[in-house]
Amino acid sequence: MAKKAEAKLYSLRIGRKEDNVFKGKGARQAALKAASRGLKDSDGLIKLREHGQKKDGKWRLHIFKGSVQKVAKPANAPDWMPDKINKPMVKKLRVEKLDAI
Repeated sequence: MAKKAEAKLYSLRIGRKEDNVFKGKGARQAALKAASRGLKDSDGLIKLREHGQKKDGKWRLHIFKGSVQKVAKPANAPDWMPDKINKPMVKKLRVEKLDAI
């Protein structure tokens, strides 16, 4: 039986500050959550630092470019949902290795 991926914690970096923490099974899931809230740095990038170090003693910084689009609600949506909803979109640019936080 395949082992299920456990959720990881990712801190959103804006400049040198890390205020928001997102939980997801992968960095993309956390980036989608950040994009849906409109959180990005001055360059328009979403930078997520993965909690915990890898075996090489370095931290991973996942860098995404993201945006939010207004789209029509799905056909099977409940009545209380608005006609237009926010749909986040992200694209992974690279992963950087950090020696220090």
